[in-house]
Amino acid sequence: MSHEHPASIEVEGLVKEFKKGPRAVDGIDLHVEPGEIYGFLGPNGAGKSTTVLMLTTLLPPDAGTARVAGFEVREDGARVRENIGAALQEAALDPFLTAREHMRLQTALHGLPKAERRKRGDTLIERVGLGDAADRKVGGYSGGMKRRLDLALALVHNPRILFLDEPTTGLDVQSRTALWDEVGRLARDDGVTVFLTTQYLEEADALANRVGIIDHGRLVAEGTPQSLKAEIGEPRVEAVPVDPARRDDVARVLERFGGGECPHAIDESIAVRLKGGAASLAGVVRALDSENIEVAHLQLHAPTLDDVFLAKTGRTLEGSGEHEEDDAEAPRSAEAAAA
Repeated sequence: MSHEHPASIEVEGLVKEFKKGPRAVDGIDLHVEPGEIYGFLGPNGAGKSTTVLMLTTLLPPDAGTARVAGFEVREDGARVRENIGAALQEAALDPFLTAREHMRLQTALHGLPKAERRKRGDTLIERVGLGDAADRKVGGYSGGMKRRLDLALALVHNPRILFLDEPTTGLDVQSRTALWDEVGRLARDDGVTVFLTTQYLEEADALANRVGIIDHGRLVAEGTPQSLKAEIGEPRVEAVPVDPARRDDVARVLERFGGGECPHAIDESIAVRLKGGAASLAGVVRALDSENIEVAHLQLHAPTLDDVFLAKTGRTLEGSGEHEEDDAEAPRSAEAAAA
């Protein structure tokens, strides 16, 4: 594998447009430093997976340029693939093979010397915590075990850049935490650059050095999680009325303290950012009391990435189930791309 170029990602004006619907990726610019964990945050259909497919050479861009590990994705696709590992949404695992057999196949495909294949495979299996299940068929693995094996397979050739496309979607908390630990270790100890797409705010907050928020194919915000939250500044107050029928009344009260911002509903609660900061909370309590609104729950929240997403896009991220036609048409695997 070549190391003559730094392990980084440089994107300018990247565009992908499918036959139906708007642009899946609409002219984004990105720069990811070597050794950085970059969190690419957005709802389903925002263009995250389409971007990853272009950066991993599985889908040709319609416009713009993208250099990965110093190589242009259209002109030097083979060199790009030498330098990257990828664990995409659809894990390409054979249910009838064991983890060790998967490793034997993957190391052979990457041309590792025969003497090194067993050792490399066993090392990676142990690293992702699958040592006790190494000789079991993958068909009997849990979702978390499959994701960890897929990650190990992506690391066989010591890639300098690792693409992870929503790697923990659908996993339980324990499996998600185990995968987070390994991703963090890869960047911290091995200097691997990680490009991570996710819908989970806590995942981006916990792992990413920098975050890019994509919405409808466009990058709407970028920075460290801390800097993005600092932009918001004001805390958010969240209120749940005892009587659900009075939610509109709560919203009208909170609107007075939001500086013109419309309150938004989150499950049973109504929330708004306090323009006057935490000092305004006493005024909120008095105003609710003066309207004879009995509150079951009232809480002040420091700014979060969810607040950032709301401020940049006008909607919350969690629970988004939107699937736009443009992203739905993108191939989800190398096999689909080659078809």
